[in-house]
Amino acid sequence: MTSKTNRTRIDAVGNATRGIGYEEPLLFEIGSPNRKGTQLPISTVPEYNAEDEFSGESLRDELSELPELSEVDVVRHFTRLSTWNAAVDLGLYPLGSCTMKYNPKINELVARLSGFSRGHPMQPEQVSQGFLRLCWELETFLREISGMTGISLQPSAGAQGELAGIMMIRAYHESRQDPRREILVPDSAHGTNPASASLNGYKVIAVPSGEDGILHPETIKPLLNAETAGLMITNPNTLGLFETNIQEITSLVHEAGGLVYGDGANLNALLGVSRPGDCGIDVMHFNLHKTFSTPHGGGGPGAGPVGVADMLIPFLPTPIIIKNTEGFFELSHDAPLSIGRLHGFFGNAGMLIRAYAYIKSLGANGLKHCTEMAVLNANYLLKRLSSHYHVPYESSVMHECVLSDKGLEETGVTTLDIAKRLIDHGYHPPTIYFPLVVSGAIMIEPTESESLEGLDRFADALIAVREEAIEEPDILLTAPHHTRHNRLDETRAARNPILRFAKEDSGP
Repeated sequence: MTSKTNRTRIDAVGNATRGIGYEEPLLFEIGSPNRKGTQLPISTVPEYNAEDEFSGESLRDELSELPELSEVDVVRHFTRLSTWNAAVDLGLYPLGSCTMKYNPKINELVARLSGFSRGHPMQPEQVSQGFLRLCWELETFLREISGMTGISLQPSAGAQGELAGIMMIRAYHESRQDPRREILVPDSAHGTNPASASLNGYKVIAVPSGEDGILHPETIKPLLNAETAGLMITNPNTLGLFETNIQEITSLVHEAGGLVYGDGANLNALLGVSRPGDCGIDVMHFNLHKTFSTPHGGGGPGAGPVGVADMLIPFLPTPIIIKNTEGFFELSHDAPLSIGRLHGFFGNAGMLIRAYAYIKSLGANGLKHCTEMAVLNANYLLKRLSSHYHVPYESSVMHECVLSDKGLEETGVTTLDIAKRLIDHGYHPPTIYFPLVVSGAIMIEPTESESLEGLDRFADALIAVREEAIEEPDILLTAPHHTRHNRLDETRAARNPILRFAKEDSGP
């Protein structure tokens, strides 16, 4: 039997790392000459001489030193690495604003149906009718859910959908010979909003939220003028608060000739209850990974469809799915005012299929119930934690809640330390230091997937961490203690990353 050991290694930025586990070498440290994972027959194809076509710097003098490994070595290595990571299939993943929803396995089964998984993006439309019909129906679902009248599934991420939305706002104003120059962005909006506005050449005008954490018409009104192209708003906002003045605010922007972009990042709090289009939103994106349970982050790729009101339909990205008079689905490029194509093919097909399966399996009542449970779970956690952590805004929340490290100054413990110690309790940390309007923010979103018992376990862990911060702060200041890697020097890692493996970098 192999004994467990405390293992210390020097990581890529020069810090000591440790972990409790079986003594296992790194992948680049194992292998032997001529060890293979496959056995191929002797080739009957004449040997290719690269020098006949390439020369000089295009050719290596010798092959790079790579490990020679058996299949079992490779499989065990990557399987072992997977057990060192947090995952939504292993437990609560409370990243606020990111909506790390559980990924139902029926979605995976549907996406793996051979008619979808073996399809090719360049195959003729005539043999892609099943996929095109699915996309057409998904657009119909998203229109009904959001109150928008036009949908494009093409953007391959929420950020690209957001960019597309602002591109359409710009194209709309330019088509009217009224090229405006300013976009209003509240301080409680989603973090990528200013970047999308700037990339489209707009000047970003910051809008402060009120003491209650939401926007007020009297703050917006003085900022509106003939240069206002639009307002970007996140509702519920990044504090988890519903913008109760939303209809009055959108009316003011429309009266000034501007349009309103609605960030769809927090749509999980609205499904079946409130439609952005009914609140005056002119264009919005959908995060299929956040709201409709497709894999998130490294498990992606993403998908960020964009929806628009009537006046922006001519500017939607192409191609557009249409149903012809014979009942067949086809892709149309007949859109002279379109902002153009945003994706090499027609979006990230597997993500669209998974989102479709999620909506179909739940139905209208199921989607509404998800929203109700997400809101209930967030408020339950807020109530349990409010007597232990500072709550910056005393109000009921929607699908996420925000706490802070205020009151721990004398201990030397900060939000970062709380997050690191929470790892020792078996949880991925919540989002920290965002939204920026809250100093030392701890942003928690439990989603609708968690049971009461699961929420209590997570709350108990955060309460225990708070008690440790007061009684034994050094435990937090040196956390985490049970991970494969201790704290990295994050400044050095960001400024001087080592991105290529070399044996001399791997340490003892």
